[in-house]
Amino acid sequence: MTVNRDGPVLVEGPVEVVGDDGTTTRSDRFVVAICTCRRSRAYPWCDTSHRRRKPAGPSESRPEGRQPQEGEEDPDDDDPGSRPR
Repeated sequence: MTVNRDGPVLVEGPVEVVGDDGTTTRSDRFVVAICTCRRSRAYPWCDTSHRRRKPAGPSESRPEGRQPQEGEEDPDDDDPGSRPR
């Protein structure tokens, strides 16, 4: 099991998760991402909804407030296809 500070818990599968209401959900994947933020539309599985929260300030998200260079992806950009090339 791997615990990510700002993301899901990664568990080697197959995995069965028992929810608060007693329902059991199963995944046969070799690694499963378990949601810890409860924002996932596929809960208990992570759908990366935790990435859509308000972005951190420039000094926290990039070293020294550095902006991405041309050709480099911006990790805070939710829709990279919307940028002009």
